[in-house]
Amino acid sequence: MDAVTFGVLGAVTARRGGRTLGLKGPRHRAVLARLVLARRRVVPVARLVEDLWSEPPPRAVGAVRTFVGDLRRALEPDRPPRAPARLLVTEGPGYALRAAPDAVDAWRFEAAVAEADRPPAAAQAPERLRAALEEWRGPAYAEFGTEDWARGERARLTELRLRAVERRAELLVELDRAAEAVPDLDAHLADHPWREESWRLLALALYRTGRQADALAVLRRARARLAGDLGLDPGPRLRRLEAGILAQDPELDPPGEPAEAAARLWARATEAYDRTVAAGAPARLESTVGLLRGLAVTGGGGLEAARQHRMAAVSAAEETGDTDLTARVIGAYDVPANWTRSDDPDLARRIVAAAERTLGALPEDPTADPARCRLLATVALESRGVRSPRGPRAAAEAERIARRLDDPALLAFALNGLFMQSCTRAGLAPRRDAIGAELVALGARHGMVNHEVLGHLIRLQARAALADLTAADEHARAVDRLAERHGRPLVGVFTAWYLALREAASGGSCAGAENAFRAAAAQLDGAGMPGLERGLLPLALLGLRLAHGRPVRVDPDADWGPYRPWAEPFALLAAGRDTEARGALRALPEPPPDLLYEALCCAEAALALRLGDRPAMRRTYDRLLPASGELAGAGSGLLTFGPVDGWLAAIRAALGT
Repeated sequence: MDAVTFGVLGAVTARRGGRTLGLKGPRHRAVLARLVLARRRVVPVARLVEDLWSEPPPRAVGAVRTFVGDLRRALEPDRPPRAPARLLVTEGPGYALRAAPDAVDAWRFEAAVAEADRPPAAAQAPERLRAALEEWRGPAYAEFGTEDWARGERARLTELRLRAVERRAELLVELDRAAEAVPDLDAHLADHPWREESWRLLALALYRTGRQADALAVLRRARARLAGDLGLDPGPRLRRLEAGILAQDPELDPPGEPAEAAARLWARATEAYDRTVAAGAPARLESTVGLLRGLAVTGGGGLEAARQHRMAAVSAAEETGDTDLTARVIGAYDVPANWTRSDDPDLARRIVAAAERTLGALPEDPTADPARCRLLATVALESRGVRSPRGPRAAAEAERIARRLDDPALLAFALNGLFMQSCTRAGLAPRRDAIGAELVALGARHGMVNHEVLGHLIRLQARAALADLTAADEHARAVDRLAERHGRPLVGVFTAWYLALREAASGGSCAGAENAFRAAAAQLDGAGMPGLERGLLPLALLGLRLAHGRPVRVDPDADWGPYRPWAEPFALLAAGRDTEARGALRALPEPPPDLLYEALCCAEAALALRLGDRPAMRRTYDRLLPASGELAGAGSGLLTFGPVDGWLAAIRAALGT
């Protein structure tokens, strides 16, 4: 069933999928609005009574309970009788709405505004802010504008909305897209003429688009409105801007002249390429793959664009009937990868199929070995997270060829494929650590920055798995330095998750680690890595609770992605449906061969221990035993389910062995 979402940026609403849920009367909506405003905290019944009525009727408490019951039926219509509510819950002296962080439009809006101030996201921030501002359907908590309990939150959200408009305009001006900022600022000032910062940004945007006279006219309008409406003179920033425009101060020109020079160089080079390289020339395909490879390491939209166009380049190469060209086009996409689950499994299958076809057409000739090595490494990389003998065999064969040819670039590509096939069972962190060490050395020695970065990330993961957090810290610092020096924004996503893992593994508070995981998850939005993002946060929080011995709370409406089969039995247990939970446990497949193998084995072990399922205990014990001494799940570099030895001891105790 689709998750319920809530709207308070306008009239208060609740929706499931595309359907608006009926919330009965105004006081039902007031209760819901008051709980949303509390942000998952408990609101005592007495406080709800006080907020709903200026003079409460004799049976006000009973009325509140009726409103809550009606809301629960609307929000969870399929909840069995007497089963505990999962969304609008009773806790202590009152009620709380346990909505997901992205289930409320106001919370999504605030997250987008906060994200806009993080430097790695600056280029994408204007579009995110535009989308966030489109969440607004009217005044916040529209029908409760006169209520004391809503007044402060309405004012706070309104101010945040005004700042978001200005922040988006500021970013557009900084990104040399000043012309785009002008229409929205004009409209904004029509409703909010007292916003001096908006006047300043509008004048600056006009000046940077070559409209000096219009910029000065805007500043005169600002002076007139401020004097006429408020009796004030313009503030110092407006006065300095006016003086700077009159003096044509170079400080007001767009920043980043080196970037402008690079843009001009790019334009000239691409124009020359278009003139000199024929439209149908094979070289264009190879150049396209080089461009896609460069796009992929920029993260976010670049990574997504590279995925979208990669298969088109391969298909175009195959259509030429030129096996050598096809091999070069497929093998040129040697983008380092450190996550062992595909972002696009269908694309991966199609790439593998094309690589296999091309391998079959290559001549049995030593001169074809470099192409053969790259195609085999591609098969190994794109077969990640899939149980098949072909992936490991392709990785091993690619490594043998690369070492025989003594080609550093080929070896780095082959080692990446070998890494992707190094998660077939538990306890392989030492093997991955050795692969990472060789990649770091290769990358540093031969100037292959991307593979040096990859090596440090692999070693971070492996040392975390081996509970050597001091060494993992060193690799995190090293990779952050490389990322800053060479412009690799995706690295920060992984190191942010590692810091959350470290908080969870270092004996800190459960609440502190949870906050760290949620902050890290926010960085995944727009990073272009769905294979990493989907289900990761709820799985991390599940591992955190299990590792800390806390009660397990599984939200079945959360996006568990590929980890849902391991989450659903916990939800069934919480609902008292032990027989169904036992059936779901027995239906679990072996975890896929990726970096979360040990973590999912521990989730299965926790279920087996709770249900007393001895065959499942023995199965998970045998799977986990090779990882004795490790931190379960920490091989991902992202999360942990605690020491493997703790799980092994618990299973031994339960089995009486």
